[in-house]
This record gives sequence, structure tokens and C-alpha cells, in this order.
Amino acid sequence: MYSVEELKDILKIRLSKKRFTHSLNVADSALKLAERYGLDKDKCYLAGLVHDICKEVPKDEQLEMVKNCDRAVCEEELLTPPLFHAPAGSWYCENVLGIHDEDILNAVRYHTIGRAGMSDVERAVYLADLISEDRTYKDVEKMRKSAFTDIDSAMLEALSFSITDVVAKCSRLPHHTVEAYNQYASLSIEKQRTVKV
Repeated sequence: MYSVEELKDILKIRLSKKRFTHSLNVADSALKLAERYGLDKDKCYLAGLVHDICKEVPKDEQLEMVKNCDRAVCEEELLTPPLFHAPAGSWYCENVLGIHDEDILNAVRYHTIGRAGMSDVERAVYLADLISEDRTYKDVEKMRKSAFTDIDSAMLEALSFSITDVVAKCSRLPHHTVEAYNQYASLSIEKQRTVKV
């Protein structure tokens, strides 16, 4: 197992300066979320750090790793090259870097599309990727506030944002994302019912 500093050195070689900075920012945001919600700080930071480790690998190489990934890659992902890097990254972390922690591997695997039943570490990295310091989209400040207020509500908001973005681009929507959205929509409805009672 590599140390954090060794992983940073590997990332510096594999990523552009901009992507490396993004990776550091996501790790920092994941750590802050871990502190806010009492999660495993080491796992959240490490998963955030390596989440984009295969982002800039040539697409044909990414696809080979995707095909070898044993973490439920769906047809929509296989047909959408911008999504390759997440399952490829999970495969690379396990088979090249020797990371065998399921939380970290799944956090890397699902950081772009989400899934139903995400662990706390997975959720922290999913949200950290959306709220990292380098993000500048229109409602990022609202998303940042939400992420540190209620993690379930933040997940629903983040998944809604992601689905809206995918639909606007007329891209394919992975069933994992739909299932995750439905899970958090159901949680939200249940909370509203509880409050009314």
C-alpha cells in the first residue's frame, strides 16, 4: 500500500496540473465532510485523492480497464466514454496500486454516476467532487451549503443536478443514477411525512 505522499507523486505524473489540483481539492472536501458527519477521515481523503486517477488515460486504455472491472458496469456506461474513468480508476486502484478497501474502491467506481445504497465514504466523495474548491458552476455555493447541512438532502440535490445535466445533453442515463435518485427521493418523501405527523 502506498503512502498518501507516494500517491500524490503518482498523481502528479498521471494527471495534468489542473486535474491534480482538482484531486487535492476533492480530497480536502471529502475530509471536511468526514469531519462534519463523523466518517472515516483517512478513507474519505484517500478516495477523494485517487478518484480521477484514470481521467486522462487514453480512452481505449480506459475501456480495457472498464471491461475488467468487476463492479457492475452497465451498458449505458460502456457506451459513454466520459464515464469510463470511474470504473477504470477503481480497477487501477485495486490491481495496480494495491488498494483493497471496498469503501475506497466503490467511492472511486461510483463518484460520477452514484448508485443506490452508497456507503458514507462513497457519498462523501460523490459530494466532494461536486463542491470542491475549483468548481465554479452556477449553484455551487448552494450545493456546498447543502452538503454540510444534511447529507441525504444534499445527495438528492446532487443527483437531481446530475440527471438534469445528462438529460440536457441528451446523453444516456445509467440505471445506477436513477436508482440512487429514487432512493433519496423516497427518503425525502418519508421525512416530509414524518414531519407532518
